[in-house]
Amino acid sequence: MEGYLKDGLLTSSFCSPVRAFFNDADLIMKGKRSMAIFEGAGVAMITPMKANGEINYDKMAEFIDYQVDNGTDAIIVCGTTGEASTLSEKEHLDAIEFTVSHVNKRIPVIAGTGSNCTESAVFLSQEAQSVGVDGLLVVTPYYNKATQKGLIAHYTTIAKSVDLPIIMYNVPSRTGCNILPETAVTLAKTVDNIVGIKEATGNISQAAKLMSLADGCIDMYSGNDDQIVPILSLGGKGVISVLSNVAPKKTHDIVAEYLAGNVEVSRKLQLEAIELIDALFCEVNPIPVKHALNLMGMEVGPLRMPLSPMEDKNLETLKNALKNYGLLK
Repeated sequence: MEGYLKDGLLTSSFCSPVRAFFNDADLIMKGKRSMAIFEGAGVAMITPMKANGEINYDKMAEFIDYQVDNGTDAIIVCGTTGEASTLSEKEHLDAIEFTVSHVNKRIPVIAGTGSNCTESAVFLSQEAQSVGVDGLLVVTPYYNKATQKGLIAHYTTIAKSVDLPIIMYNVPSRTGCNILPETAVTLAKTVDNIVGIKEATGNISQAAKLMSLADGCIDMYSGNDDQIVPILSLGGKGVISVLSNVAPKKTHDIVAEYLAGNVEVSRKLQLEAIELIDALFCEVNPIPVKHALNLMGMEVGPLRMPLSPMEDKNLETLKNALKNYGLLK
């Protein structure tokens, strides 16, 4: 991670120290996980498209620079918001490689490599490691789902195939599969490079139980932008954020202020963003956030089917929320 680490600290363009994971196989295999992959706001990055549906790498480069310049603490590429489920295998891997190259060690890059086929997830994870990502975000199996025993086997197999830190992604509303707190803790305690969880159940009670059982063995990131401060209050490390696409500086600040001890400032920033967050999820993600970026002049292009243009009523709601938040005139 040479090039953006200094004395164990990663410094963003806004000079906020962000602890990063020392991506070293010897440390992982010896179980010496003393640092998070990142602390702060990581953007669940959209994938810009051309009018013909191809990935627009020129716009992707511009968008990455925009994120880095505005304080984003990590780039998460090819996740749900990046429309990974509609990318071909080649597109998926090309987008990861391009992101690693263009970020060029300025901040950590975390690649979405999950699949409902364990073998496919292993392949994507190994390929992502080969191009230099700093960590992996691995969603639970979807559609075919899995038992808790199956989840342990699935994640253990993926983790043992790579020398990278892994964040599990728990989003039952999309997958129909829930990593129970006991299962997450078992994995974190028995597999050295399973280091974190993106908590997107929306269930604060479950998140609290997980952190109670974990007793510091797992890093938690909010997967819901309206619950950044609540997750931080339970000991979370930050957020993997949709909101960061349109408001990277303010999303970074929600986390940075909290971690600096300015809880009231952080709480105020969180509440100020609620109207916009609600609008960004008034239709299935990433439909609203891509529309929002296009309204802001970012020219990130269309969605891939089966995602469709927004309903007129919801589009007006989004426009009003962007105006109220100061992102549109």
